[in-house]
Amino acid sequence: MNFKQSFKLAVKSLKSSKMRAFLTMLGIIIGVASVIILVSLMNGLSNEMTSRFEDMGTNTITVNVMGRGTNRSLSVQDMEKLIEENSAYLEQYSPRINASVTVKYETTSVDTTANGVNENYDKMQNIAVPEGRFVQFIDCERRQKVCVIGTYLAQKLFGGMNPVGEHLKINGSAYTVVGVLEEKADSEESSADDIIYIPYTTATRLTGNASIGSYYITAADTDEIETAVAIIKSKLYSVFGDEDAYRVTSMSEMIDMVDEMTGSIALVLVGIAGISLVVGGIGIMNIMLVSVTERTREIGIRKSLGAKRKDIMRQFIIEAATTSSAGGVVGIIFGIAAAYVAGILMDMSVAPSWNAVLIAFSVSVAIGMIFGYFPANKAAKMNPIDALRYD
Repeated sequence: MNFKQSFKLAVKSLKSSKMRAFLTMLGIIIGVASVIILVSLMNGLSNEMTSRFEDMGTNTITVNVMGRGTNRSLSVQDMEKLIEENSAYLEQYSPRINASVTVKYETTSVDTTANGVNENYDKMQNIAVPEGRFVQFIDCERRQKVCVIGTYLAQKLFGGMNPVGEHLKINGSAYTVVGVLEEKADSEESSADDIIYIPYTTATRLTGNASIGSYYITAADTDEIETAVAIIKSKLYSVFGDEDAYRVTSMSEMIDMVDEMTGSIALVLVGIAGISLVVGGIGIMNIMLVSVTERTREIGIRKSLGAKRKDIMRQFIIEAATTSSAGGVVGIIFGIAAAYVAGILMDMSVAPSWNAVLIAFSVSVAIGMIFGYFPANKAAKMNPIDALRYD
């Protein structure tokens, strides 16, 4: 008996008892579907986080200055000089000062985050301002009280009115709205549209702290990120003499960290979901043992007609593999569909991995063959005389 005939007999056996076949495959279906769902959601989460970092620019370097509690400090002029002296590696910079503020227009007030930046920040972060303009050099130089607001604040405070040129209050001080940012997150609260930008020099007065602890710097070439980081670290060490006084991180490093973290989490989750595949394999083995017992006379007849041990073993292994592979196919279809449904319900992006699909299907077939071996071996070892006498 060749493979084709063995496969046809396996399919015929499954069709003869559909409910039992389905229950046998159920563990495999759940295991494969679980793997597909978890990997799809984790890939979607990883892609979303990576996309956010890439929107900030893969050539962006973040500098956080903690200081040493002494009079040593890094001024904006020092940073600007560093950029000019290393223009082959460093392109632009912007201080960044964050402050939680209350913004008020007439009788409506909103709690949000104000970011003090300079005139380079919009280009560094690919920020579009379709209405009005962004913060300019003259604003920072003269410490002017101007602001650029997100679409959430524009809708919340001004409704359908164009806010450019209007005046609002930030922590009680009057500011002029000079621009409205492009919508990025459906103008939802606490999203990228719930933000306000002001000149960094104005932000130092707003926070009451003249020192600046954070800078964004862009490298001139993405291939020279490591060199750019090394130049910045060297400058900071010459100022503070202590590596613990600052932290320099590139966006490419953060993307690698995110990929590594989500990959590790996905591996753990897949391992947990893989337990269902083992349980499914045990279920297949149990049902195949029952099937061997039920078909004892059939095995005896086939052996008496000249079937060899390998023919009997191949028949039952193919039957087990067919059962598990059918469960794998159903699990893949159900898993992909369930992943998209879960993504919609959880408001997450979903990215099914064809590698995960292929691996899950291969594992399901392998489990069928591995757990089907013992029943197949039992059937192959049967004495034909005893098998024919079995009632």
